[in-house]
Amino acid sequence: MSLPRYVARRLGQSVFTLLGVVTITFLLVNAAPGDPVRIFIGPSADASAIAAMRAQFGLDQPIHIRYIKYLMNVVQGDLGQSINYRVPVTQKILERLPATLLLVASSFTFAIITAVPIGVLSAQRRNQLSDHVFRIFGLIGVSTPSFWIGLLLIIILTYHLGLLPATGLVMPWAPPSAVDHATTRLDVLYQSGIHLIMPTLTLGTLQMAAIMRIERSSMLEVLNQEYVSLARAFGVSERTILRKHAFRNAQLPVLTVIGLNLTTALGGSVLTETVFSINGIGTLIITGVNARDYPLVLGTTLFYASLFVIGVLITDILYAYLDPRISYGDES
Repeated sequence: MSLPRYVARRLGQSVFTLLGVVTITFLLVNAAPGDPVRIFIGPSADASAIAAMRAQFGLDQPIHIRYIKYLMNVVQGDLGQSINYRVPVTQKILERLPATLLLVASSFTFAIITAVPIGVLSAQRRNQLSDHVFRIFGLIGVSTPSFWIGLLLIIILTYHLGLLPATGLVMPWAPPSAVDHATTRLDVLYQSGIHLIMPTLTLGTLQMAAIMRIERSSMLEVLNQEYVSLARAFGVSERTILRKHAFRNAQLPVLTVIGLNLTTALGGSVLTETVFSINGIGTLIITGVNARDYPLVLGTTLFYASLFVIGVLITDILYAYLDPRISYGDES
């Protein structure tokens, strides 16, 4: 099967996946207790105001009618209007997206540049002291909730030592006039960097530990292959074996983990943004849930699901690209 046909088939499967996500989310948010209209305008509003607002957002219609209308609007690219913010959901997502992308990008950069060399070194020094230390660290990393790491960092680095700010996030492209204690572009970059350290460690530790463990296991598996033993028998140096013969072949499982974790890290960013008061999509979801803002919850969930589906598709394509033995499916 050719690559275009494979991508087309996977996109067709993704449509049904996203349809299932929308359906389940729609039913769950409508089954949740609480009235978004009463939450927004307060309990003291009269019945006519409540009825008018319910009619404005279509909440006075039967659930199946609202579901069909929502699907038709989604097909046209309309995610509805937020009840709480009174603006289109797409607009709020685009406003908050840069902060979330910055957080996820920084955390994964930290995870990859630390996990890959540590995993390779741990495999190279199997059963030595450094290997045991790295394995224990990886086990702790994958077993510790990210929000607990964030709270611990705030207590130590902010409360006791006063080294790093605990809340907010400064965008690197923000003008100096909009950033406290900043007069130049360099000051803005510095403020952005120190605000990113703890959120990056919080969100990136779990990803780093998972990638490191897979990197070590994959390297060990490749280093035990017959062609590696043959290369050693011919006197090839260990460094050359690691760099030319083992490293690339060992990256296939690692690539899968990185691709999947990169998309699921968006879900982890919800707690991280909440802990550090970052105005990203994560806090937008929390606000939507607390306010029973149906369009906002549905829109952000669909957005995250779409990113996940795209991430899995890209991972599958890269996986087959790195390993020519993998095809895109049987021609039949």
